[in-house]
Amino acid sequence: MSRITRRTLLAATGAAAITPIAHAQAVKPRLTAISQWSAGSDGAAITALGKKFEEKGGTWQHSPVPGFTTEMMNKLRAQIMAGDPPACSQLKGPEITAWSKIAPTLNLDAIVAAAGYEKVVAPDLARLHKPGGKWAALPLQIYSTNMLFLSKRAMDKAKADKIPVTWADFNALAEKMKAGGVTYPIANGGTRPDDGQKFEAALAGISPAAYRAACMNLDEKALKGPEMKAAFAQVRKIADWMDPNTAAQHYSTFLSRFVAGDMGIMIQGGWAQGVLLNAGFKLDDFIIAPGPSDNGKPVFLLNADAFIFWQRKEADLQAGQKLMAELVMDPAIQTMYSQITGSIPVRTDVDLSGPGWSDGQRRTASALKEAVAANQAVLSLAHNMAQENGMTAAMIDVITEYVKNRSITPDQAVTRLAEAVEGAR
Repeated sequence: MSRITRRTLLAATGAAAITPIAHAQAVKPRLTAISQWSAGSDGAAITALGKKFEEKGGTWQHSPVPGFTTEMMNKLRAQIMAGDPPACSQLKGPEITAWSKIAPTLNLDAIVAAAGYEKVVAPDLARLHKPGGKWAALPLQIYSTNMLFLSKRAMDKAKADKIPVTWADFNALAEKMKAGGVTYPIANGGTRPDDGQKFEAALAGISPAAYRAACMNLDEKALKGPEMKAAFAQVRKIADWMDPNTAAQHYSTFLSRFVAGDMGIMIQGGWAQGVLLNAGFKLDDFIIAPGPSDNGKPVFLLNADAFIFWQRKEADLQAGQKLMAELVMDPAIQTMYSQITGSIPVRTDVDLSGPGWSDGQRRTASALKEAVAANQAVLSLAHNMAQENGMTAAMIDVITEYVKNRSITPDQAVTRLAEAVEGAR
């Protein structure tokens, strides 16, 4: 079976035009949507969004594709090839621009302007959702992939009460946990995105400037720089503190051991809060804090979920797209969604001081503001924000092999990563 590329898709569909979203017709709004979200807090959040859509008089038709991003993209590709794209689909980062060249997307400028949405979205984030300078996708929620989740019972075992700020602090805490009877100080899993998170947290925490140059700009000198070697050395320490039997297991496998204090620290995004609470654990069981930063200022590895809107001619789908766009931008909807998932809202004007928000979410929101002010908000590689899917996959291949194979040295990993980037260009 021949491989379907973006080039063949482009030839099949024609150049992607962007047309304004149609005014809602006097028909019942209907929305066809695809995403990865089917279970846990993510599934609960999009189900709640669907109920809000139905309360507004619409027909909600969500088709989840569980698994990795590529599996969801395969379904999207198949529907586009069949001339039947969904009214909207989950998509994020550089993939928004790439896919907007494959099939016609809506011009959401008028509805975004009417909602005043652009004024309350971080400029770098807005740019990702405006291929060709026109809004075609709407961000819904934000995570920082390098937040620390600290088990309170593990902290008690280590007789530690200080949240680590630098990587030296982090390493000292992990050693104290190990000495205090915490079997495995690190509670992360062994999936590819998880391996990518360990590396990006290490590099961005050592030098956000080196991270931006290497992982976002793919600068050859930065890819071979001393910060990269230092990051791989830090990742080796993290891997050595993990259960060696993680294989490709998801971090959620270890939540009970984490809360019990048999494992101590997770490097995760805020989604872990939603997963922990959904599993029946309490906010009192853990502490959430910004990831290590060696220069003392917060580093925010930004991961944002969004919906891209595809052109449809049917009046009911066009009405559904308008309703969906309005809901995604609504402060109340973003509040509801983030309080379920553990994210923070895209809107910078949402007040997180009231009930329903955790201290961790407040710290995340504060870290974002400080990181933006210090130019230390960077885009996540592990979660397809920094690069397109193909480049991300090539880089994560090297990182995950390094995490699993302790015979690979940091010097060798640096060389392999630079070669992988060159091969994927």
